[in-house]
Amino acid sequence: MDNLKEIVARCEELAFDLSFTRAREWKSQGKDRVVVGHMPIYFPREIIHAANGLAVGILGGGDKKLIIKGDAYYQSYICHMPRSIIELALDRHFEDFDGFIFPSICDVIRNLSGMFQILGQGKFVKYLDFPQNFKSHVGGTFYRYELQTVLDEIFKLNGVAVTAERLNHSIGLFNLNRSLITQIYDLRQQFPWRMTAADLYHVVRAGYVIPVEEHNEILSSVLQLLSKENGAPMDKIRVLVMGAFCEQPPAGLIRTIELAGCYIVEDDFLLGARWIQGDVDTSTDDPLNAITEAYLVKSTFSSSVYDVGNPKEARLLKLIHERKVDGVIFAAPSFCDPALLDHPILQKECNDKQIRFISFLYSENTGQFKVIKEQVGTFSDSIKLWD
Repeated sequence: MDNLKEIVARCEELAFDLSFTRAREWKSQGKDRVVVGHMPIYFPREIIHAANGLAVGILGGGDKKLIIKGDAYYQSYICHMPRSIIELALDRHFEDFDGFIFPSICDVIRNLSGMFQILGQGKFVKYLDFPQNFKSHVGGTFYRYELQTVLDEIFKLNGVAVTAERLNHSIGLFNLNRSLITQIYDLRQQFPWRMTAADLYHVVRAGYVIPVEEHNEILSSVLQLLSKENGAPMDKIRVLVMGAFCEQPPAGLIRTIELAGCYIVEDDFLLGARWIQGDVDTSTDDPLNAITEAYLVKSTFSSSVYDVGNPKEARLLKLIHERKVDGVIFAAPSFCDPALLDHPILQKECNDKQIRFISFLYSENTGQFKVIKEQVGTFSDSIKLWD
């Protein structure tokens, strides 16, 4: 496809296909292929790819799925996403999935992994603990063991042995994937009018449900098309949106922020796709160790990561200056403890450094954006008029 609108439309269709049609098609094309669902914060999809598998992001039903049965499984004072995922499971959307990975995001997700075990979803369910000690001989050893248990589970299903050659090849594909996404973000920082943040969101999100080889082709096409001049700049401020690292905002919310006078030039939507900052080493005979070390030393900052000695407020300031934003929008899911516990710290830093910001809450199925549009519009106007 050589038309950006066609590419975005196809990506939007893929991203919100709750039947996971492309993953089912891919699995049917080989007897030893497996499909493994994972939560969106971060999971090294390379190891699934190397084991002849497809890692599919489970991002909830958003505003595409009415929650009825899922509400019976959780209390009302937690985020919306787990109830949405349970609804998808009960309605058999994950019927062709072989296994599920639940990264250690919060206690709610830990409980969700238990729910999947009780419901008998897939052939295995793994709650993947990430190390909070970032020393190689402690956290690294632990994390490597956790990744190996995932590979062992897949080997039981298809008998595919993951060699260093296979894993290095997979790492290279995902290195390219992250690099292309980074290049697109860098280009949009210069020319944000060439592609809306909502369109970029759909392009990146599509990568969670299709093979990485296909997604790399899409990203390459997008990057090539964005390199050509199109559109014209508008009188908008440049903002960073922070707080959506797990439960995803509705696409309508992203559009609302843009329509209210903002260019979103940086965000933490779909953070797992850009978690590793830079490349994972592909020249080693022990690529599993390379993945482990990359997590320890190249991870981005997130509310789910312990940051002693490397405070996230300092990294937020660095990102603000690198992206040259005019202000920050803290948009967190309702009842998201990790994000909401971080926001006072980050907002205090913005206050101390005289960086403009606003804050509001949402849920993945939020349908009314009028109040948010007015708040963001006022924020944008105040910066343009008085900053």
